[in-house]
Amino acid sequence: MGITFNADEIFEMAEQIERNGAEFYRRAAQKTADKKTKQMFLNMAAMEDGHLEKFEQMRKELTTRETEPTIFDPDNQAIMYLKTMAASHGYEGRISPQEEFTGTETMKDILRTAINSEKESVVFYTGLKEIVPPKAGRDRVEEIIKEELSHITTLAGHLNALNG
Repeated sequence: MGITFNADEIFEMAEQIERNGAEFYRRAAQKTADKKTKQMFLNMAAMEDGHLEKFEQMRKELTTRETEPTIFDPDNQAIMYLKTMAASHGYEGRISPQEEFTGTETMKDILRTAINSEKESVVFYTGLKEIVPPKAGRDRVEEIIKEELSHITTLAGHLNALNG
Protein backbone atom coordinates (compact mmCIF):
# COMPACT_ATOMS: atom_id res chain seq x y z
CA MET A 1 0.00 0.00 0.00
CA GLY A 2 1.42 3.39 -1.03
CA ILE A 3 1.21 6.63 0.89
CA THR A 4 -1.59 8.95 -0.16
CA PHE A 5 -2.21 12.55 0.80
CA ASN A 6 -5.49 14.34 1.30
CA ALA A 7 -6.29 17.74 -0.19
CA ASP A 8 -5.52 19.50 3.11
CA GLU A 9 -1.97 18.13 3.09
CA ILE A 10 -1.50 19.09 -0.56
CA PHE A 11 -2.68 22.63 0.16
CA GLU A 12 -0.22 22.84 3.05
CA MET A 13 2.59 22.02 0.60
CA ALA A 14 1.18 24.44 -1.98
CA GLU A 15 1.16 27.24 0.57
CA GLN A 16 4.82 26.67 1.41
CA ILE A 17 5.76 26.51 -2.27
CA GLU A 18 4.00 29.84 -2.84
CA ARG A 19 5.91 31.35 0.10
CA ASN A 20 9.12 30.06 -1.47
CA GLY A 21 8.10 31.58 -4.81
CA ALA A 22 7.41 34.98 -3.28
CA GLU A 23 10.82 34.90 -1.61
CA PHE A 24 12.44 33.95 -4.93
CA TYR A 25 10.93 36.98 -6.69
CA ARG A 26 11.79 39.35 -3.85
CA ARG A 27 15.41 38.19 -3.96
CA ALA A 28 15.43 38.57 -7.74
CA ALA A 29 14.18 42.15 -7.26
CA GLN A 30 17.05 42.80 -4.84
CA LYS A 31 19.53 41.55 -7.45
CA THR A 32 18.58 44.09 -10.10
CA ALA A 33 19.23 47.80 -10.23
CA ASP A 34 16.78 48.49 -13.06
CA LYS A 35 13.64 50.02 -11.53
CA LYS A 36 11.27 48.54 -14.15
CA THR A 37 12.71 45.06 -13.72
CA LYS A 38 12.69 45.38 -9.95
CA GLN A 39 9.01 46.36 -10.03
CA MET A 40 8.13 43.43 -12.30
CA PHE A 41 9.70 41.01 -9.81
CA LEU A 42 7.93 42.67 -6.91
CA ASN A 43 4.68 42.31 -8.86
CA MET A 44 5.42 38.60 -9.34
CA ALA A 45 6.06 38.27 -5.59
CA ALA A 46 2.70 39.93 -4.99
CA MET A 47 1.10 37.41 -7.39
CA GLU A 48 2.64 34.58 -5.36
CA ASP A 49 1.28 36.20 -2.18
CA GLY A 50 -2.13 36.35 -3.86
CA HIS A 51 -1.97 32.69 -4.80
CA LEU A 52 -0.97 31.86 -1.23
CA GLU A 53 -4.08 33.67 -0.01
CA LYS A 54 -6.19 31.82 -2.56
CA PHE A 55 -4.78 28.46 -1.48
CA GLU A 56 -5.34 29.34 2.18
CA GLN A 57 -8.97 30.19 1.38
CA MET A 58 -9.42 27.01 -0.67
CA ARG A 59 -7.98 25.05 2.25
CA LYS A 60 -10.50 26.62 4.63
CA GLU A 61 -13.31 25.51 2.30
CA LEU A 62 -12.29 21.85 2.31
CA THR A 63 -14.87 19.37 3.50
CA THR A 64 -14.29 17.14 6.50
CA ARG A 65 -13.74 14.23 4.12
CA GLU A 66 -11.01 16.17 2.28
CA THR A 67 -9.13 16.81 5.53
CA GLU A 68 -9.36 13.32 7.00
CA PRO A 69 -5.97 11.64 7.45
CA THR A 70 -5.29 8.97 4.85
CA ILE A 71 -2.79 7.12 7.06
CA PHE A 72 -2.28 6.48 10.76
CA ASP A 73 0.46 8.90 11.81
CA PRO A 74 0.56 9.48 15.59
CA ASP A 75 4.05 11.05 15.44
CA ASN A 76 3.15 13.51 12.64
CA GLN A 77 5.95 12.19 10.45
CA ALA A 78 3.83 12.71 7.33
CA ILE A 79 3.58 16.44 8.09
CA MET A 80 7.36 16.69 8.53
CA TYR A 81 7.79 14.83 5.24
CA LEU A 82 5.38 17.21 3.48
CA LYS A 83 7.18 20.26 4.84
CA THR A 84 10.52 18.88 3.66
CA MET A 85 9.08 18.16 0.21
CA ALA A 86 7.68 21.68 -0.07
CA ALA A 87 10.89 23.32 1.18
CA SER A 88 13.10 21.45 -1.29
CA HIS A 89 10.59 21.30 -4.15
CA GLY A 90 12.26 21.50 -7.52
CA TYR A 91 15.77 21.88 -6.21
CA GLU A 92 16.89 18.29 -5.80
CA GLY A 93 20.53 17.92 -6.73
CA ARG A 94 21.19 21.65 -7.00
CA ILE A 95 20.97 24.79 -4.96
CA SER A 96 17.83 26.88 -5.06
CA PRO A 97 17.45 29.45 -7.86
CA GLN A 98 17.77 32.41 -5.51
CA GLU A 99 21.13 31.08 -4.32
CA GLU A 100 22.25 30.67 -7.94
CA PHE A 101 21.93 34.40 -8.63
CA THR A 102 25.28 36.14 -8.80
CA GLY A 103 24.00 39.57 -9.78
CA THR A 104 25.37 39.27 -13.31
CA GLU A 105 22.26 37.64 -14.77
CA THR A 106 20.28 39.34 -17.46
CA MET A 107 16.57 39.85 -17.17
CA LYS A 108 16.15 37.01 -19.67
CA ASP A 109 18.26 34.68 -17.49
CA ILE A 110 16.18 35.42 -14.42
CA LEU A 111 12.91 35.03 -16.32
CA ARG A 112 14.05 31.69 -17.74
CA THR A 113 14.96 30.52 -14.22
CA ALA A 114 11.56 31.64 -12.96
CA ILE A 115 9.74 29.91 -15.83
CA ASN A 116 11.64 26.69 -15.20
CA SER A 117 10.79 26.84 -11.49
CA GLU A 118 7.12 27.35 -12.32
CA LYS A 119 7.23 24.42 -14.76
CA GLU A 120 8.72 22.29 -11.99
CA SER A 121 5.80 23.33 -9.79
CA VAL A 122 3.36 22.07 -12.41
CA VAL A 123 5.21 18.76 -12.63
CA PHE A 124 5.33 18.53 -8.83
CA TYR A 125 1.60 19.11 -8.42
CA THR A 126 0.74 16.81 -11.32
CA GLY A 127 2.65 14.02 -9.61
CA LEU A 128 0.98 14.75 -6.30
CA LYS A 129 -2.43 14.78 -7.93
CA GLU A 130 -1.93 11.14 -8.81
CA ILE A 131 -1.54 10.16 -5.16
CA VAL A 132 -4.55 12.09 -3.90
CA PRO A 133 -7.63 9.86 -4.02
CA PRO A 134 -10.66 11.37 -5.79
CA LYS A 135 -12.68 11.30 -2.54
CA ALA A 136 -9.89 13.24 -0.79
CA GLY A 137 -9.96 16.23 -3.16
CA ARG A 138 -8.03 15.40 -6.32
CA ASP A 139 -10.02 18.05 -8.21
CA ARG A 140 -8.73 20.70 -5.82
CA VAL A 141 -5.15 19.82 -6.72
CA GLU A 142 -6.10 20.47 -10.34
CA GLU A 143 -7.00 24.02 -9.31
CA ILE A 144 -3.45 24.49 -7.98
CA ILE A 145 -2.03 23.29 -11.30
CA LYS A 146 -4.12 25.87 -13.17
CA GLU A 147 -2.78 28.62 -10.91
CA GLU A 148 0.82 27.59 -11.59
CA LEU A 149 0.15 27.50 -15.35
CA SER A 150 -1.02 31.11 -15.10
CA HIS A 151 2.37 32.04 -13.61
CA ILE A 152 4.13 30.50 -16.61
CA THR A 153 1.91 32.45 -19.00
CA THR A 154 2.66 35.72 -17.24
CA LEU A 155 6.42 35.13 -17.13
CA ALA A 156 6.52 33.94 -20.75
CA GLY A 157 4.74 37.14 -21.77
CA HIS A 158 7.48 39.21 -20.10
CA LEU A 159 10.20 37.11 -21.73
CA ASN A 160 8.57 37.38 -25.16
CA ALA A 161 8.36 41.17 -24.75
CA LEU A 162 12.13 41.24 -24.16
CA ASN A 163 12.77 39.07 -27.21
CA GLY A 164 11.14 41.59 -29.39
